[in-house]
Amino acid sequence: MFDVVTIGSATLDVFIESDSANIVSVSSKDKRSDFMSFPYGSKVEIDDFSRNLGGGGINTAMNFAHLGLKTSTVVKLGADEISPVIYQKLVESNIDTSNIIKSKEGLTGFSIILVSFQGDRTVLAHRGVNSSIKEKDVDFENIKSKWIYVAPLAGESNRMLDKIAAFAKENGIKLSINAGTTAIKKGEKYFSKIIETADILVLNKEEASMLTKICVRPDTKNEKYSENFIHPDVIEMLKILKGTNKVNVVITDGKAGVYAYDGIKFYKAPEFPAVVRSTLGAGDAFSSTFTAAMEKYNMNVQKALECASVNAAAVVEVFGAQEGFLTFDEINEKLKTAPDFKVESIEKEKV
Repeated sequence: MFDVVTIGSATLDVFIESDSANIVSVSSKDKRSDFMSFPYGSKVEIDDFSRNLGGGGINTAMNFAHLGLKTSTVVKLGADEISPVIYQKLVESNIDTSNIIKSKEGLTGFSIILVSFQGDRTVLAHRGVNSSIKEKDVDFENIKSKWIYVAPLAGESNRMLDKIAAFAKENGIKLSINAGTTAIKKGEKYFSKIIETADILVLNKEEASMLTKICVRPDTKNEKYSENFIHPDVIEMLKILKGTNKVNVVITDGKAGVYAYDGIKFYKAPEFPAVVRSTLGAGDAFSSTFTAAMEKYNMNVQKALECASVNAAAVVEVFGAQEGFLTFDEINEKLKTAPDFKVESIEKEKV
């Protein structure tokens, strides 16, 4: 029996870092947008270059295995030279490969990641066969696990989400979902059925806004909230997403930190201190570490937020989505070095 089975994408990621990249900001009345730009028609020097495995299914499987969980993964590989490279790396990482889907045609997912001098990135992604996982491809009888972790699914693969949720419910398997925008765009009615079965739901603030139809207003004043706690609109998002379900809801908010609600308390975790080199993979590291810590620490949301924040910070300090993973022992040692890092909480009755 596995501790966790991840379901998601597999890619070969090529990281390109160039100090020649410019960050261009364009403002309008209602919004501001930032763009990464290079001189048009010119040859641009690359300051750093690397190739790594990526994709939500692979990134999270690697992290779960590194954290000591017996891990398998459901990903789809194409009929190309990238496929055996990914397969062999999973074997070397002690990840079970019996649930890998091998396509007889099509290309494995591929991404080019342009990294700016600020550490942010623009991703040029070719989904490949990642977007064509079908129910008939998956051997559900082989998914005997304590947890199923669902990374964002693209294209046709997204149609699997409700089947996965039903399977987890029928078999008493805990379910952690980082759904992504494709599933959320199907609407509240569809997604509410998924949430009913989930134990953990992780979204970013933009995704939470899409699902709840709540926009976080600027400069909202409310005497119930200290400046160091949670915006009332985010509180409302968490309440709506939680509803009467068992799910633990987590909303990530970039540099502002992370918010969570378990039906008893609201939580806020700031960013753990880090020198950012690349933000790619931070979300996968956070959500998978949160899930692993919930299993390890008996569904303790505060402890899980601490662990997830530390591991995500370790990933952004290196060049690659899987290079900075820490073990639980290393995470706890890191926490000792940052006494000012604190996850705040408040009882729901006080909100």
